[in-house]
Amino acid sequence: MQTFVDYFEHIPSAHRSAILVGGLTLFWLIEGAFPLFRFGYNKWKHAGINIFFTLTTIIVNFAMAFILLKSSDWTIAHDFGILQWLPEMPLWAYMGVGLLLLDLIGAYFIHWLHHKVKWMWRLHLIHHSDAYVDTTTANRHHPGESVFRFLFTTIGVVLVGAPIWLVFLYQAISAGLSQFNHANINLPESVDRVLSWFIVTPNMHHVHHHYVQPYTDSNYSNIFPIWDRLFGTFRRLKGSEIIYGIDTHREPHEHSHIGNLLKIPFQKYRPPVGTAKEAHEPISGMQNK
Repeated sequence: MQTFVDYFEHIPSAHRSAILVGGLTLFWLIEGAFPLFRFGYNKWKHAGINIFFTLTTIIVNFAMAFILLKSSDWTIAHDFGILQWLPEMPLWAYMGVGLLLLDLIGAYFIHWLHHKVKWMWRLHLIHHSDAYVDTTTANRHHPGESVFRFLFTTIGVVLVGAPIWLVFLYQAISAGLSQFNHANINLPESVDRVLSWFIVTPNMHHVHHHYVQPYTDSNYSNIFPIWDRLFGTFRRLKGSEIIYGIDTHREPHEHSHIGNLLKIPFQKYRPPVGTAKEAHEPISGMQNK
């Protein structure tokens, strides 16, 4: 176990990049062979848009990485944070509690906040505007949102009192699970029913990308589904009934061009158009397998 800790404490940047690229490639291949939806789109062009936003996220995280490092070092040096205040426990339990808390603060809470605060929602819209959700959608975030996500991760690190090895482990798991639960695949119902109690599955997270409320405002979790179940934000919807995108930005020129996507947060706010009770009208070119 200590070897595992030592690896993530000093994980090379090349290895972190390999985790990101490796996960993206793996799920890209799987969804290509066993897609939930057969989208009538140019997969490479769509990926290009989302990879652009992946690169902006990487740039933001790289530019602010020293903040995360210094914050983690400060918590350990000053014996600050929940993990530092808990009684001594086995390393595996320490790791489990730390990951749960980092996921709550750095993923669930900031995600929920992005849906509840109007100006933050404008930034988050870029992620929800994707009408063809696949594994590349995982990192489709406006640079402004990437900054706030990073800041909340840092707040989580300080409140949790997480050592840097735990921070890097959390980020690796978070990136891999996000690519997995956005992938254009569908797990067998029997498998999903069990697995979705322990990790966020594609079946669960795809519901969050349904284009109307209340489904848009559900299933906020990224790693552990316990937070949605605990806070009453968990919902189910059959994969065949899901329609991706967001009801305020349905036109292709609004959700499929980088220039407009970057401008969305600065455009006039558009309130939600409809509710899940209304008739569903799928986006052109999207067919269930």
